[in-house]
Amino acid sequence: MDLELNGKTAVVSGGSRGIGKAIAIELAKEGVRVAIAARDRAVLERAASEIEHASGGGSVPFVECDTRSRESVEAMARSVIDQFGHIDILINCAAQPGGLAFDFGPEADEPLGADIDTKVLGYLRTAQAVAPSMRERKWGRIVNIGGLSGREGRWLSGMRNVALVHLSRTLSHQLGKDGITVNTVHPGLTRTERTDEEDAARTGISRETIEEERRGYNDIGRIVEATEIGWAVAFLCSPKGQAITGESISAGGGVGNAVYL
Repeated sequence: MDLELNGKTAVVSGGSRGIGKAIAIELAKEGVRVAIAARDRAVLERAASEIEHASGGGSVPFVECDTRSRESVEAMARSVIDQFGHIDILINCAAQPGGLAFDFGPEADEPLGADIDTKVLGYLRTAQAVAPSMRERKWGRIVNIGGLSGREGRWLSGMRNVALVHLSRTLSHQLGKDGITVNTVHPGLTRTERTDEEDAARTGISRETIEEERRGYNDIGRIVEATEIGWAVAFLCSPKGQAITGESISAGGGVGNAVYL
């Protein structure tokens, strides 16, 4: 299927690692001119080179950006627009995987505030910075990467993913008449270079053993690959995905037993 994305432009916040980088690679493979943004310049440089190699496309600009700072976010948007002329697609993926706040108690205030500042307000700031470019052209795609912890009620950090659903629906309502769709994609347990490294360091056991232990985690009986998240997001970003907006989409391989209408 031709996703009709060739020549579109995109910025991926959190694009230097994990799911964000995987999404950037898939978009670049579809002919999208991609820029990535994150806080660590050295990691950004390596990721840009990897995306260029994996996609076989052109150069991938990168911008240092901290989504907790409006000034930093606005500077990032200006930099990408200066290079591309405009922004068609925004992927919001800049957040700490799993979050920072877990157990109930006063000690949770600071990490939970940091989670919300980075992921909820940070995604909002980035959308605010790029929306004028999309509105001018009457076309745009915003995809917010959430997480299935928002559906579990187990850790406090899941609160940020619930808030993202409301944010996406609200932005969909307010931007839809300008040809802009806004959706949330919730990954579940997803394999990335980061999770492989962290699992090995934390458990000291082999990847094969971890795979076997997690076989019953979801309906498909395996860990979802980051590339698979990239495929789903690429479709939502395409003209063919224009009827889907304001939605909260699970991409966890069928986690849990709840029915969502």
